[in-house]
Order: sequence, then structure tokens, then C-alpha cells
Amino acid sequence: MNEKLLRILPNVQKPARYVGGEYKEIIKDKKEVDLRVAFCFPDTYEIGMSNLGMRILYAIMNQMPGVWCERVFAPWGDMEEAMTEHGLPLYGLESGDPLTDFDMIAFTIGYEMSYTNVLNMLRLGNIPLHARDRKGLNQMVFAGGACMYNPEPLADFFDFFCIGEGEEMTPEILELYRKAKKEQWSKEAFLKEVAHIEGVYVPSFYEHVYKEDGRLQEIKIAEGAPERITKRIIQNLDSAHYPTDMIVPNLEIVHDRANLEVMRGCIRGCRFCQAGFTYRPVRPRSPETLLQQAIDSLESSGCHEITLSSLSTSDYRELPKLAEEMLDYCTPRKINLSLPSLRADNFSRELMLKLQQVRKSGLTFAPEAGTQRLRDAINKNVTEEEILETCRIAFEGGWNNVKLYFMLGLPTETDEDVLGIAELVYKILKTWRAHASNKKRGCRIHVATAYFVPKPFTPFQWEKQISPEEYIRRQRLLKENMPSKSIEYNWHAADVSRLEAVLARGDRRLGKLLENVLAKGERLDAWDEYFNYQLWLDAFADCGIDPNFYTVRGYEEEELLPWALISDGVQEAYLKAERKRAYASQTTPDCRTQCSACGANCLLKGGKCDG
Repeated sequence: MNEKLLRILPNVQKPARYVGGEYKEIIKDKKEVDLRVAFCFPDTYEIGMSNLGMRILYAIMNQMPGVWCERVFAPWGDMEEAMTEHGLPLYGLESGDPLTDFDMIAFTIGYEMSYTNVLNMLRLGNIPLHARDRKGLNQMVFAGGACMYNPEPLADFFDFFCIGEGEEMTPEILELYRKAKKEQWSKEAFLKEVAHIEGVYVPSFYEHVYKEDGRLQEIKIAEGAPERITKRIIQNLDSAHYPTDMIVPNLEIVHDRANLEVMRGCIRGCRFCQAGFTYRPVRPRSPETLLQQAIDSLESSGCHEITLSSLSTSDYRELPKLAEEMLDYCTPRKINLSLPSLRADNFSRELMLKLQQVRKSGLTFAPEAGTQRLRDAINKNVTEEEILETCRIAFEGGWNNVKLYFMLGLPTETDEDVLGIAELVYKILKTWRAHASNKKRGCRIHVATAYFVPKPFTPFQWEKQISPEEYIRRQRLLKENMPSKSIEYNWHAADVSRLEAVLARGDRRLGKLLENVLAKGERLDAWDEYFNYQLWLDAFADCGIDPNFYTVRGYEEEELLPWALISDGVQEAYLKAERKRAYASQTTPDCRTQCSACGANCLLKGGKCDG
């Protein structure tokens, strides 16, 4: 271990974050490696080690002969201070080598508020921030993840971006890089070639031109560069690599359990949900594959809990069969089976009885809106009767705790809709009083509201975000109308969600904002201990950028959007039609009931959209 690191560790919180050496980590002989990748997660060890995408790609890259992928996480504030004081650069967890020793530096970015961490990690690793300042093939910086459907705020800092799913794309990129390195290509030559790998976006090949009023006027495309970048998807998840021989963390992480991805995509089409559109089309794994993956993961890791995950787990067709078979394995071993992402319209008594065989935990549902009119506007496709019936089944089965998630500021929302949340919550409380089989412990209803953020690639990508002041007013209105001791109410901070909207829908001009706020000391923005809204406001003022331009202004439907060259397979005409249906409070059937011809199925070999 590095001598400087040995002196630092006794004086920082959770030193196990920074030492590596975990059971099942991958160590390779440097003499047998010709490509080293630093795989960076822009948050702490506990968050990054819980990230399924990082686990998958770490395993895939390290399966490649001659390639060594190491993990890099953002240090906590005390560790960063100590590293700076002792001159210790950011390093790979497996080898302890500094970022400057790596050929490629990859990031997976799933949350806009981690952008300052991205830049800070490059700075701590002594990597030039701007792509234009990194010459040659060394230290090629690229990124993928959910946020990269609009990568423009980070365009100045990255050599290229990966759009979509990385299981097949990443090895192709690495093999091309090895060829370029062996044949001593220039950086420009490599970027020209990598731009033609499906799903790769090289921002330096595209020039953004703006109008006097600040709107985007034109995107100039360099000769030979793709005119459109379409996301990459995995055709068959059963044949895709899934890491069952996973690293066992040094300390408790956020999701300290085995994770089983049952399917990708979502059949529902909720109009606010970016993931629901960008992960289309739906692709399930077979129950046979899942059962074997579950057993292998549990036996390899020693975990006592396993989660079946997807955007909407209860929409997995084979869930009853899979749950039955998994409980046959889990119950005698006292392993808990967890099913998040349940829907109120398909929660059955049969499923409930299966769930409580090992351990009864709380139930979580997301009605999102308090009135049927607004639920129809956002295409939630769940009724009040279904919500109450679901709660009745749960209460009769012995459950007493329910978590409910809603949004404030959805398009077309009125005060009547806000008060409708309180009315629905009280109806759920009345249902518990009438049907609970276990009233000794009392009822706890946890209500949480989020500040609606209009995201790219949704029917609401053009919408205005309500002002922070209006959000706070609506939040107070709801709080005043839910005074019961049985109800616990929490809400998202307005300032964070406002910044999230700016960065989610922003353009390249935000690069200077990110540099400015980083220079002021901002990082770890997802953590209350470090987030400083005033520093962001000061940075906006310094850069002459009005955050309202990206939030309360909204976008015109015919306006050229910063992410216009990127496609997730869903046609823009479909998104516009869905937006119109939202304003008419008209619902769209789920994908199993009727194909609505959004275009995503065309990404599958032989697939077609025939709504």
C-alpha cells in the first residue's frame, strides 16, 4: 500500500472505502496487460458498489484478455483534503496506481448532480479537464450511463460518450483502442473511427450555433461524422453476461444485497419517466436463467437478501413462477426476497403471501398524482380503486407500513390535484382502520413528494418546470392538509431539483458553469453535508447564465433541442402526440395491451412497430 495512504487512512472516516483488497476483486499481472481502464463512479464507494451497471461492465472488461479494469470512486471531503495535503493523486482501487497511469478513463453517470464530482475526480487525478488539452491517445476520457442521453453540459470535458447499453459496445471500443495504440494512431484518427461504432457520440465533431435570444440555431456536423447517433441495446438478455461472481464490499453499502435484473424496459409509458422511454423496448430474462443467476449470486456472495429489480418488477410475466422457485431456495436458508417497483394495479394476494414467507417489510407504491384526472394526464394507468384494493389486501395480510411517492408540479396540475393527494392518503388510512388484521402496532403511511423535473426523451421534455417558490407553496398546501400522526411527510428540496432540471436539459454553455462552481469548492452535490446552493447561484451570476432559461421558460416544440442528434429509438412525433393526449387527460394503453408504434421495437432485429 502507498506510504502516503498509510499515513492518511487512520485519520479519515470509513478508511475501508479507499483500500481495495475485497473478496473477489480482480487483480491482474501488469506484464500481461496492454490496456488499463480506470472505471470511475462519481460518488462514494457505498453508492458506486451498489450500482448494477458498474458491476456488469467491470466484469465484462476484465473478461477481456490483456485488459485490466479498476474501480475509482469519489473521495469523501476529509479524504480529499488529506490527499491534497499529502500530494496523493486519485488512484485505482485494485493497484493503487494514479489515474495518469491508465490508458482510458471511463465514467458511468446516472445523476445530473454528480457532474461536479466528475470534474473533481479528473482534477484530483491530475487529468486535464478539457478534452482539447489531452493530446495523443493517453488518458482517453469517455462516459456512459442514464445522463448521457443529453451529454451536452459535459461536452467540453469528454472525448466521446456511449449512448445506451454498454455490454457489447464497450468491448468494441476497447478493441479499437488497442488497435490504435498498437499502430500508433493519432487521437483524431481514433476518434474518427470510434464515432462509427453504433451508439458512440464524439462531441468535438459537432459545433453548436446559438441565436441572439440564446436558443440553439444550428448544429454543424463535421465531414464524415454520423448525422444521428442511435442508442445501443442488448437484443437478448439471456445471452448477455451477468456478474454472479461479484465483489464482496469491505463495508456496508447502500444496497447491501444480491441484485437480479429480471428485465429491461417498461411496458407502461408514464409520460414523465425518462427511463421508461430510453430503456425501450421491453426485454425480459427467462425464469430459468434468473433462478440460476440468483443461486449463483447468493452462493458466491453469502448475501442474506436478494432483490428482483427492473423499472416495474410486478409487470414481469413470470413473476409468480419465479418467486415460487426462488422462495423454495431462499426460505430454508433464511434469505429475504425483496420486490421493489410494485404497481398498485397488479399486486395480488397470492404475491403477498409469497413475499411474507421469509420477512415482512414495508410496501412501496408510486401513485404519482392525487386525482384520477392527473394520473390519466401522466398516463399512470392506475385507479384509486386499484390503489385502495391493493392496500386492503396488504393490511389484511398483516402489513402496517406503506410508502407512497407523488410528484408536485406535473403539467396541468392544480391545487385540487395537490389536495387530492391528502384525500387519497386519508382514504388509505381509513382502509387500514377497516381491514387491518394487526392493529396493535398502528399504521404508518410515509408520503414523499418530488419536484417534477422535465427530462429529455419524454413527452414532457418541452414543458416548463414550475418555479421553486410555487413548488414550496404547493408542498405547504399539502402538508397543512395531512395533520394525522399516522402520516409522515417528506419532500425533495426545491433547489436541488431546479439544478437537476438545468443540467438535464442544458447545452454546452453550461460547461463554464460547472468549471466555475467547481473552482468555488462545490462537489458531492447529492449530499446535504456538502451541497451549497448559494455557490451555484454565484456561479450562474459569474457566467451570465439564467437558470430560468432551462427551467420555467420551457421549450417550443419546433425548437432545436441540445440533444437533437441523439435517438433512443422513440420517434419525436410519438412524444408530441403523447403530450397532446396528456393535456386532454387521455391515456395510452400499455405496450402489451396494444403497440402504440413509438418506434422502439424497430431497434430489435426483425422487430417492427405495428400499432
